Amino acid sequence: MGRTLVYPKKSKNTIHRKDDRATYDLQAIHSIINATPVLHVSFNSLDPEDPFPTVLPMIGTMGSYERPSADLSEPLECYLHGYVSSGIMKRARADPEQGVPITIAATRFDGIVLSLTPNSHSYNYRSAVLFGYGSLVEDKEEKVWAMRLVTNSVMPNRWENTRNPPDGTEMASTVILKVRIVNGAGKIRMGGPGDEKKDTERDEVVSKTYTAVVPVWETYGEPAPGGAGRPTIEPEHVQTYRKNVNQSNEQYAKKAAVEK
Repeated sequence: MGRTLVYPKKSKNTIHRKDDRATYDLQAIHSIINATPVLHVSFNSLDPEDPFPTVLPMIGTMGSYERPSADLSEPLECYLHGYVSSGIMKRARADPEQGVPITIAATRFDGIVLSLTPNSHSYNYRSAVLFGYGSLVEDKEEKVWAMRLVTNSVMPNRWENTRNPPDGTEMASTVILKVRIVNGAGKIRMGGPGDEKKDTERDEVVSKTYTAVVPVWETYGEPAPGGAGRPTIEPEHVQTYRKNVNQSNEQYAKKAAVEK
């Protein structure tokens, strides 16, 4: 069995509270990133008059242009899709050598944990945070590769089933930010209520309080045809993806409700 790669525990990424839920495993963390449709990306402005970090919802995915066959258990970059004039891209241009310091956060919500007391209610979840430096992808071949990677992270094989490659205008207006990851961490909760002994041993409490886990999963519904495309029958790549992701999401949420 091969060695499991992990992010090193430093002061920035070490989880202290409920550290039994922590993971530093690359595969676990990268999987959460790739399973999250919208990532939240934060960075600081260079404007001394602006004290607030900026947080943007962005589409992104893990990958390696230099090692395209690398899997999620290996060191990877995070590729983020954006517009040429967006603030984060301007910030990256201001520091082309190091890149813009970035924090990427992802969360999957898998269930509502109903406990004996309000204080012990919780969620089942998967969360991940990555820290790195973002630089603009300038090489045309890598940029097209990354655009395909991001498109197919939204729906597998979507790039191949659309008009591509992008034309000159699209290439000029779209910017890909490549984030060199230096560290990360994840935190995962599974299982049922974690009530304290002081409540579980009180018959007047347990006899009248309902406890359970309500599994929660994201579902991709039936497509509503629209736009200029003439086909009205759902193509196989869309149908297959919806079926697979719906099944996977449901199975995970139900499993997380009963397993720790």
